[in-house]
Amino acid sequence: MEVTFHINFHTVWGQKIGIVGSIPQLGSWQPALAKEMYYTEGGNWQLKLDIPSDTPALEYRYFLSVNDKQIFEEWEINHHVAFDGRSQRYSLYDYWKTRPKDLAFYSSAFTKSLFAHPRNTYERTIRSGKKIMIKVSAPRVEKHQSVAITGNQPVMGNWQAEHALRLSCDTFPEWYISLDANDLTYPLEYKFIVWDNDTREPVYWETGENRILNLPPQAKGETIVVSGLAFRENLPLWRCAGTVIPVFSLRSEESFGVGDLGDLYKMVDWVKQTRQRIIQVLPMNDTTMTHTWRDSYPYSAISTYALHPMFISLPWLGALKDEKKAAGYETVRRELNACESVDYESVNRYKRAYCRDYFEQEGKTLLETPEFKTFFEQNESWLMPYAAYCYLRDTAGTSEFARWNEDAIYASGRIRSLCAETNEAWPEISFSYFMQYVLHVQFKKVSDYARQNGVVLKGDLPIGVNRTSIEAWTDPQYFNMNGQAGAPPDDFSAIGQNWSFPTYNWEVMEKDHFAWWKKRFNKLGDYFDCFRIDHILGFFRIWEIPLDYIQGLCGHFNPALPLLKDDIEHYGMFFDEERHTTPHIHRKHLPYLFGDAAGEVENTFLVPFVSDYLRLKPSCNTQRKIEKLFEGQADEQSLRIKNGLFSVANEVLFLRDPREPFKFHPRISGSGSFAYQELSGTDRYAFDQIYWDFFYHRHNGFWKVHAMNRLAPLITSTDMLVCGEDLGMIPQSVPEVMNRLQILSLEIERMPKTAYHEFADMLNLPYHSVCTTSTHDMSPVRNWWKEDRVKIQRYYNNVLQRPGEAPEECTSEIASQIISNHLAAPSMLAIIPIQDWFATDDTVKHPDITHERINIPADPNHYWRYRMHITLEDLMKADSLNEKIVSLISVSGRR
Repeated sequence: MEVTFHINFHTVWGQKIGIVGSIPQLGSWQPALAKEMYYTEGGNWQLKLDIPSDTPALEYRYFLSVNDKQIFEEWEINHHVAFDGRSQRYSLYDYWKTRPKDLAFYSSAFTKSLFAHPRNTYERTIRSGKKIMIKVSAPRVEKHQSVAITGNQPVMGNWQAEHALRLSCDTFPEWYISLDANDLTYPLEYKFIVWDNDTREPVYWETGENRILNLPPQAKGETIVVSGLAFRENLPLWRCAGTVIPVFSLRSEESFGVGDLGDLYKMVDWVKQTRQRIIQVLPMNDTTMTHTWRDSYPYSAISTYALHPMFISLPWLGALKDEKKAAGYETVRRELNACESVDYESVNRYKRAYCRDYFEQEGKTLLETPEFKTFFEQNESWLMPYAAYCYLRDTAGTSEFARWNEDAIYASGRIRSLCAETNEAWPEISFSYFMQYVLHVQFKKVSDYARQNGVVLKGDLPIGVNRTSIEAWTDPQYFNMNGQAGAPPDDFSAIGQNWSFPTYNWEVMEKDHFAWWKKRFNKLGDYFDCFRIDHILGFFRIWEIPLDYIQGLCGHFNPALPLLKDDIEHYGMFFDEERHTTPHIHRKHLPYLFGDAAGEVENTFLVPFVSDYLRLKPSCNTQRKIEKLFEGQADEQSLRIKNGLFSVANEVLFLRDPREPFKFHPRISGSGSFAYQELSGTDRYAFDQIYWDFFYHRHNGFWKVHAMNRLAPLITSTDMLVCGEDLGMIPQSVPEVMNRLQILSLEIERMPKTAYHEFADMLNLPYHSVCTTSTHDMSPVRNWWKEDRVKIQRYYNNVLQRPGEAPEECTSEIASQIISNHLAAPSMLAIIPIQDWFATDDTVKHPDITHERINIPADPNHYWRYRMHITLEDLMKADSLNEKIVSLISVSGRR
């Protein structure tokens, strides 16, 4: 079979066009084996190939090269052609595919959910044996619409829209039509139209000049395919609204004290009823390390693949045949479901017990089904280590795999033996398999239901993994266990955040083209069509905290460009290496930190340093040692002394780089330290200049390159809509990289990204963004209203444009105005926390605002247990609230 490729691409001397594709004749996607095209004239390039006649289909992509080095290639959505088995000659006329400006509409959020199209095929008889197929990409065609074509030919309606020909759609957003060449004369002029399938009328024509097609004579038995076209439209910005809520926070009449997948299914119904289009959830991975409430932190997973067993819907799982046991569980269920908040330990204990009883009843039969065997084959690479980890964790009584004796270092052969059916561990191993299979089946049911109803599920990808996680055990080469990931000081925490996660060895990850990250993305894609990258700044640089520290102040950015001593002194600062890098404090500051205990503290914990300066004794010269000394002491005096000693441990102006110890990082928020106050005016000025340049200028280009190298290949590996949480201390290069990759940013009114602004300008937010009133790390609007009366007064008068004194409470009317302002923003997505939706209606909102906070970032031991206070069944009947939401969304112009 003869296949000829044609493309028009104007090059300069020395440049060449090549093709790489899915068949051996085009290199099987290996660039080194790609085919070079031949230049004809007028910017036209051509390549003729003979391929086996039984080849079913072909995918390919063009690229530009200089001196045999590829310098530029088409957008990653390949050209593809299916061979019909009849034509023995194919001529492919292609247009170069560039990355579209509306990339979001090519994501599965639109192609599989919001605008998903069924397979619509309009077959036309080609009597002459000379077929012309024209393909066009049209991603903004909604579910009730289709694409048609008209032109200067009778067969195409002679520009009469009502006689236009409908295109077929097999793989949305690509549309195609097959025409008989004998029905056409050249030059062919044509345009595409969007057609309303319900009214059977045209909705709008594409913009621009008429398209012109002028092809050479076509032989009988030859098929011509024209591809790479994109529908030209100039439509208003498409925007939608949604709700964010952790799955564990959902409540229904069937819940077992915690939200589950059955509740998420019900949530789809409410979102659809209120004309919303998206549900955002928090991470749903298994976090079980201690079987205590401390495992409630959803961003500290033990597996990046396994789902948390507490999300299993027991009604969906099935009933127990033992009526006495079933009655007992029902009693417990009612008690737990009546609780104001999640009782994490009780919920997990009883739900796990129910699952075990059901497993003993039905597990053997289920594990023998073809469906389970397929699931196991597709997920064995992570499922087997997960099951082994769970068994070893519970057997050893700890998730710290370093204490697992001979299993401290992961050995795949040994783990495979442990997971064998003949091993005594099999009952526990198979139980873990069972639960993950049930979770997968139930989650797929929810995901499919959401897509059928045009609702997008948006997931959450944590930036880190727990240092005792399965991945840290099985793939230690990817992690730096000598550092702790966190965040520098910001509006969430003045002392920074220490998440305790290991940092990443990006150099190792890059060697296998970020395979670990791509597998994580792919697993998310099993259930979600949109996801949020938690702390996307970590792809630019991570805040790395030494293991000796509990707090985040003495961290540093990695990667970074630390300073030499000469660099520091170049700014005019005298650099005393020992004094500026050793924690110490002047005796006069002790009463401020320790009050009446200052003398006792000096005698017990401090030793002389220089003159009237003191430093910590070797027994307590790190925050880890201090934490250990005060373990179990919760009285007010002990806490004050411990926190005061933590502050002394932070009293440095520079931090030695752990990889290049002769280089230094200025300490973040250094101007707030006692050490800074002790500097001379000249040195303070010099330190300020060092600080400003180091944190706001020195790394911009450096971090941009790192982020592009990491994010670009990852974004192209998924068809999900990608959003990024870009809050905090944002490098200048972040917006540029996110805009280039079309990653949606996160915009919050009370966390403006423009300097010297107290609140963000909601009417000037970027389109490629998600705007929200608050996040799980922030107080909901009613709580925020009571935090800072002076600030709220300015907000009330200047932002809400309301005269007079701000009321003490955030009324439903004010909450409605705040949300209305967010819905009016240009952001593509406006996703509102469910607590803030509730705040708009007096008949629904919680009477006690203190129960609505999800997390307090400054507290590393926070208990994540918020639950919505009404059931989803009652929420569906809350007409006043639901009608208000529908009205707010409708008035805003969101779809």
